[in-house]
Amino acid sequence: MNSRFLLVILILSSIFVSCKNENPAVPATAITVTDTLEVKYAKGFDLKRIKDGYRLMINNPWPGSADTLQLDFSTDATIGDVQIPVEKLIATSTTHIPPLELLDETDKLIGFPDTDYISSPAMRERIDAGDVEDLGSNEDVNLEHTISLVPDIVIGYGIDADNPTYDRMMEAGIPVLYNGDWTEQHPLGRAEWIKVFGILFDKEEEAFAIFKKIESDYLAAKASVQDLDKPTVIAGATWKDVWYLPYGNSWQGRMINDAGANYIYKETQGSGSLAYNVETVLNDAQNADFWIAPGQYTSYKQMLADNASYELFKAFQEKQLFTFAMRKGPTGGVIYYESAAMRPDLVLKDLIEIFHGKPQENDLNFFDPLSD
Repeated sequence: MNSRFLLVILILSSIFVSCKNENPAVPATAITVTDTLEVKYAKGFDLKRIKDGYRLMINNPWPGSADTLQLDFSTDATIGDVQIPVEKLIATSTTHIPPLELLDETDKLIGFPDTDYISSPAMRERIDAGDVEDLGSNEDVNLEHTISLVPDIVIGYGIDADNPTYDRMMEAGIPVLYNGDWTEQHPLGRAEWIKVFGILFDKEEEAFAIFKKIESDYLAAKASVQDLDKPTVIAGATWKDVWYLPYGNSWQGRMINDAGANYIYKETQGSGSLAYNVETVLNDAQNADFWIAPGQYTSYKQMLADNASYELFKAFQEKQLFTFAMRKGPTGGVIYYESAAMRPDLVLKDLIEIFHGKPQENDLNFFDPLSD
């Protein structure tokens, strides 16, 4: 073993040791739960109060999982898994950025995999200033770099039970919080995850107030259109000859219906996406009045070049297609992917304006009419 390799091993060993908690957490059974906090729409987590903090239960941390993961957060460094308020945080999805902005905690983010996907102006300033480290890609996170930053917590997400990178982080003493906002089927369930971020920064009151306002605005917008005529709506587009669409019980499908419209596939239920051939969708939705979110397409010309069948749809012929793919951050991140989950109230207002109004340029928050 050469001396340079030995030095690397010694450095990594010291990093792993430095990340371990010098005050081992009190066993969960020794921490008394005092009461339960309200979680109205989200299915992926539950919150309880404990001494000087909170207990977070993550239900189904990845699709199909029957596991429940638990983390205790406390202002007392000798209790729980994570001391709050968190000062240094690593996030792994752009959906984790809006809660930090809403809670005025953007300065706590110190690392992120592939920072080009982040569109937030405030975060881009921090990235450009070198305050947020680029950690590679989600598929190949630079583990040693991540550990060397000594974060208080990593906000991750799991596609399945195979998460060796997160396992190694936890072995190094870094708590990992599996954020399942992306699996929520109710639009307000996704937004409710701000309550989880609220406990990280010991801002329960602020987080609950922010969610209450989002909920109130969403429900008011929904109520305003329930007695109007309901146009029919189709969504999605083809990818390699397969047309992918949201299920009727998905957050996208629910939102179309909450906007006072009839989603063509509103009766379908499932997780992931519907997958049909073009002939099936043409048979079911040829006369749909509106077409929402046709993949990454931004123009009618681009769509026709890929699939001439698109021209057979009424919504295409009457130019009633609306996309979120045009609005991007300075480094190419799609703003909708970052912000829509936390702001369903704004998405709903966009859809209501599309289906029941006559949106003009810059009237909408996320969507635009397709260009010619």
